[in-house]
Amino acid sequence: MSLRLVQDERELTAVQRLRWQVFYAERGAGSEADAPRPEHLDADVYDPLCDHLLVIDEDALAGEQVVGTYRLLRESVARRSFGFYSAGEFDLQPLTHAGGSGELLELGRSCVLPPYRTSGTISLLWRGIADYIARYEISLMFGCASFAGTDPEAHAAALSYLHHHHLSPAEQRPAVLPGHIDEGRGIALERQPLGSYDERRALMGLPPLVKGYMRVGAKFGEGAYVDHAFNTIDVCVVMPVDLIAGRYAARFSVAA
Repeated sequence: MSLRLVQDERELTAVQRLRWQVFYAERGAGSEADAPRPEHLDADVYDPLCDHLLVIDEDALAGEQVVGTYRLLRESVARRSFGFYSAGEFDLQPLTHAGGSGELLELGRSCVLPPYRTSGTISLLWRGIADYIARYEISLMFGCASFAGTDPEAHAAALSYLHHHHLSPAEQRPAVLPGHIDEGRGIALERQPLGSYDERRALMGLPPLVKGYMRVGAKFGEGAYVDHAFNTIDVCVVMPVDLIAGRYAARFSVAA
């Protein structure tokens, strides 16, 4: 398998088709947008602005096949256009000055086809992200990570675990937008008091992507957003590069 950034419109379409397969066909997402969504494509106004990492299986039976992707949106690009995608769910103001002299990078739309959900594929994607943050002098990464379904009670223990043990420092803590709380789309992470739930089972109930972020030292914002369009509950992930570099620089060859 190989890794590269999207190079042309054909490859971008392949990414959008992959995302539709995972988010819509597999996970049951449904669009709430007014405009009709192209059939079998997950596309939005942010796609042309972003860089897209591709994992490609060059030995697939049908020829080269895009099997994994990550969407990358730099702060400098976001400021010249629509802002960050996550700003529609979370107040990102605390991150405005958190980046220091470097740029912020929003990670999003991460997905991999089921047969390729292996440590090798994930390592390829993270190696690409590591190269990207070094190239553009990124100082802080953030984005949304999702729990399946829209029932907060189903994830109450796991969400509470994140709140009690992995909350981002106040000066770097995005929070679900107050308007979403008023509408019933924003929820508190601390749904169960500390000690009232089985922490081991709560940890096991975390999605693999969330646990992967935790392993590199990520923290999480305040509250969560119920995204009915994608059939998910989203939390905001915060990853200062200087906190993860020491543990993962050699593994992902950031220095190179």
